Amino acid sequence: MSKSAKNTTLPLTNNALTVLERRYLKRDEKGRALETPANMFERVANAIAEAEKKFDKKADTKKVAAEFYDMITNLEFLPNSPTLMNAGRELGQLSACFVLPVADSMESIFEAIKNTALIHKSGGGTGFSFSRIRPANDVVLSTKGVSSGPLSFMKVFDAATETIKQGGTRRGANMGILRVDHPDIMDFIMCKRDQTVLTNFNISVGLTEEFMEAVKTDGEYDIINPRTGEVCDKMSAAKVFDHIVDLAWNNGEPGIIFLDRLNRDNPTPHIGEIESTNPCGEQPLLPYESCNLGSINLNRMVKDGQVDWDKLRKTVQKSVRFLDNVIEVNNYPIPEITEMSLANRKIGLGIMGWADMLIRVGISYCDQEAAELAAKLMKFINDEAHQASRDLAKERGAFPNFEGSIFEQRQEPKIRNATCTTIAPTGTISIIANSSSGIEPLFAVSYVRQVMDNDILVEVNPLFEEVAKERGFYSPELMKLIAEKGTIQDFDQIPEDVRRVFVTAHDITPEEHIRMQSAFQKYTDNAVSKTVNFCNSANRDDVAQVYQMAYESGCKGVTIYRDGSRDAQVLSVKKEEKNESTVPMESKKATRKRDRPRTLDGATYQMETGCGPLYVTINEDKHGLFEVFTTMGKAGGCAASQCEALGRLVSLAWRSGVQARQSVKQLIGISCHKPSGFGNNRITSCADALAKAIQMHMQQEVEESHQQNGGACPECGGPVEHEGGCCVCHACGYSECA
Repeated sequence: MSKSAKNTTLPLTNNALTVLERRYLKRDEKGRALETPANMFERVANAIAEAEKKFDKKADTKKVAAEFYDMITNLEFLPNSPTLMNAGRELGQLSACFVLPVADSMESIFEAIKNTALIHKSGGGTGFSFSRIRPANDVVLSTKGVSSGPLSFMKVFDAATETIKQGGTRRGANMGILRVDHPDIMDFIMCKRDQTVLTNFNISVGLTEEFMEAVKTDGEYDIINPRTGEVCDKMSAAKVFDHIVDLAWNNGEPGIIFLDRLNRDNPTPHIGEIESTNPCGEQPLLPYESCNLGSINLNRMVKDGQVDWDKLRKTVQKSVRFLDNVIEVNNYPIPEITEMSLANRKIGLGIMGWADMLIRVGISYCDQEAAELAAKLMKFINDEAHQASRDLAKERGAFPNFEGSIFEQRQEPKIRNATCTTIAPTGTISIIANSSSGIEPLFAVSYVRQVMDNDILVEVNPLFEEVAKERGFYSPELMKLIAEKGTIQDFDQIPEDVRRVFVTAHDITPEEHIRMQSAFQKYTDNAVSKTVNFCNSANRDDVAQVYQMAYESGCKGVTIYRDGSRDAQVLSVKKEEKNESTVPMESKKATRKRDRPRTLDGATYQMETGCGPLYVTINEDKHGLFEVFTTMGKAGGCAASQCEALGRLVSLAWRSGVQARQSVKQLIGISCHKPSGFGNNRITSCADALAKAIQMHMQQEVEESHQQNGGACPECGGPVEHEGGCCVCHACGYSECA
């Protein structure tokens, strides 16, 4: 350990220390940490500074490393997770994003699976376009048989990822994209209706300008067989669009990306066509390209209630140099990726802490002024990043594929990096930086977190806690109430000007989400990761309207999430009902009460109430929670009859499609004259006991399956938010995509 690292006091929160301890610090064979956070940051800074010697053998790498170390330890900038984990270590793979080609041959498909294994093992995520694979039931000339189609091969990729991720440094994640003009597009749109299928994939439909124009005019568009390149059919654009909307409304997938826009901004069209993105959609890449990302913490770029433009400029300059150095010292997983990454040298400098910055400058996320500042800020960052890259080109040379690039076509000065800016989801590194994630609004002002010893802690946004104490309305009781409510907008004891700036994701309209995404996209080289949040009661027309707005306002893609849609008890259509896709949208809105099978599996929980022990039995069918029975330790009486009534009503609600979490929300915290227990074991009523028993059952189910479909984090029990097409826990750093 160096003297500087040993004596450094870092501005890290307890949450940040927990995340670093669990996921980032170097360990021995027994799992014991071999370094402190300061050691880790020093390791990263030293490793990245070593690249300076490739361009100047007399370079003062210690000075550069000190600058990088200060920038990182002051939480002004953090690189993507693989860089933090692997820089200066034997593995040495530092990029988060990769795209692999999948051609229409068995050899190409299984070569891609092999390369996927190597990337996931090294800590990266992969994107694929399956659009070149011939459709199901198409001819296979070599065998005189028929093709099984892209979906069957996606399942092979998914199964491989499931195996590979057990031994990797991060959980494997994939993006699967299919062009909207592929013959199998309807099957692709429907493929994740069953949420137990393709669990290691995010999926997006690649939309074309032709398709979107046909949606506008209610016209048809061409379906093209990728094997022949010929038109083989025509489909109603509106019908396909409605199915995309329907499934996204149902559980958040598929997302959409606008392929023609990705290629409009492709800096090296002479090298290839962009067909896919990384798993969260913000990084379009050519086949075999990689991109290393990093984010500036805007929470640290405010001084006296104003944006500190000078500090931001200097941070951008150092960050671009850092990310370009990463390209040099990176240990790429396969030779093809090495070649493409060094030829185009793409970097993706982004931001986090945008919601924090807005709060510090006193602007509501919902206001037009916020979108105007977003555009001004991102233009500044993009311009400064490009200037820094041009300065590096003078010092180190332009990226090798510069000739023929759009920069040369526009007769612009040479530039070191084909792209400079990307806005990524920053779920885990934003916890380290104690900032809001990416350009997302606050996910909560206050929330409840269950720590490892089952203690329940109320976490409060530090900016809100600071304001609440300064303004005299802070109390632990109020923070707990806010955590249960999820928003501060209904608390009259909180001043209006505070409520105006401390808005959360569900206080913001979908249109305001898109307006913000569009403002940042205008000045971002690559794409913008952003989740558009809908309340549970939103309908399909609301989703369709946002998709159209995203297209009209210049976004490159959209990810939506309707609250609770992934932990709803989905009423699946029986497999034998082959014509499901022909059912009118209107008929799908109605739900049908599920019939009870003869046998069900479940568990019984003993809850101590003021009226005596309450035994709660919770049973499930194949779709999820089905029924609940209650039995009081004392026979008869009002309490027993009321508990039975509650059980019947909750069971009816579940069987009719109501989410389990909604029944918990309605019952938890109800008080009566005979509470029981103290602290975390306190039961305020029989209704509260029933709610807590359901919570226990849901948490146990999540821990057993280790699959995150919304609700509670499988690692710490904290609340999980959907950001940038991914489930993220802000309490412990868990991410289903990382």
